[in-house]
Amino acid sequence: MTFTELCNPIFVKVINDYHLLDDVDQDIQNPYERGTIEYDLYVKNWIDTVQWHLEDIIRDPHINPIEALELKRRIDKSNQDRTDLVERIDSYFYEYYHDVRPLADATINTESPAWAIDRLSILALKIYHMQEQVDRTDATDGHRALCRSKLDVLLEQRKDLSLAIDQLLDDIQAGRKYMKVYRQMKMYNDPSTNPVLYGQKK
Repeated sequence: MTFTELCNPIFVKVINDYHLLDDVDQDIQNPYERGTIEYDLYVKNWIDTVQWHLEDIIRDPHINPIEALELKRRIDKSNQDRTDLVERIDSYFYEYYHDVRPLADATINTESPAWAIDRLSILALKIYHMQEQVDRTDATDGHRALCRSKLDVLLEQRKDLSLAIDQLLDDIQAGRKYMKVYRQMKMYNDPSTNPVLYGQKK
């Protein structure tokens, strides 16, 4: 089994699990054992799925401004949680391939495995919600046809991205590629680097 053959079904399961209640405030029910990569992949897509729906809610043109501010802060926290999860998954890969000796001509990839998997997680959400549009009974035939063509592209994109991720991991395993784990070092969430926050201490 390739890695994406592991994670793609987990992403689909998460999205289906979420939509049983379709509530951004529901508790996560992770079926996997804590400390496993499956557990982290489930959490990763759960964060993405909840945030997807928060982004829908905040775009309501009639939303109460105070509620919108609360949602914006919740989305900001979700983005930080997402980044932390991606870095934890990259740490998993870094440890997994720790004993691999890169070849003399090994190269580094433009993005780490986990950030590519982040895109795969978002893609699963795009596919689910585009399928919803295809299946709408209250939409026009033209709308459904357009969404069908977009869905076909998304499905092809998932196939291509999955292949690219698996090839990257194969290259790392074989020493043709090597990886580093860089922290995102987001400054706006850090009270010591965001001038609006550290300026309040004066």
